[in-house]
Amino acid sequence: MLKINELLEGSVLLFDKPLGWTSFDLIKKARAVIKSASGIKKFKIGHAGTLDPLASGLLIVCVGKKTKTIDQIQLQDKEYDGVFFIGATTPSFDLESDVDVTYPISHITDELILDVAHQFIGEQKQTPPQFSAVKINGKRAYEYARLGQDVKIEPKTINIYDFKINKIEMPKVYFTVRCSKGTYIRSLARDFGLSIQSGAHLIELTRTKIGDYTLEDAMKPFDFQARIIIEN
Repeated sequence: MLKINELLEGSVLLFDKPLGWTSFDLIKKARAVIKSASGIKKFKIGHAGTLDPLASGLLIVCVGKKTKTIDQIQLQDKEYDGVFFIGATTPSFDLESDVDVTYPISHITDELILDVAHQFIGEQKQTPPQFSAVKINGKRAYEYARLGQDVKIEPKTINIYDFKINKIEMPKVYFTVRCSKGTYIRSLARDFGLSIQSGAHLIELTRTKIGDYTLEDAMKPFDFQARIIIEN
């Protein structure tokens, strides 16, 4: 349970972000619940790491003094469970856009998939998706992409600490990846498809860990209000 006064003073809240919600949607929900419970209109609140609307899982929300720890939390390693669809690509590298190109998959074996996954482990350069929040000339990359404009996005240095293939049911590949801040799993899908001489895009993604924080300890947004204790 969460005492409202202590929550406002400084709290780190773990939420299980539902599929289809933006990170801002969750912040808006949490702000409304805290405002209703406390009667206080202005307080600090923010999240420690965006999750795309088509991804679910762990989203950390900081309140009060704990908002000062957001940058520190964002630097921690992340872990995700996800699914690649092999043999087709989309402009956004996920289900936000429709399939644009299909590729052969008859040459792909389980051994090839396992070998290529192992090759991705380590420090590397990764180019973020065109459909991303990376800023270019003061605008987000996705703003250009949605207008059909191609822009150059510089590669970023990332680190993949572990890349485990959990199950192969072609054309679907189920995986768990542990990676550094700034890693785009959608870009990993694109690069993985290229490395197996085919194409791929991301169709499911759940963030399960940020540092020592886990999804198992997170609450659903609609359970938040019931956990707050209001003291007179």
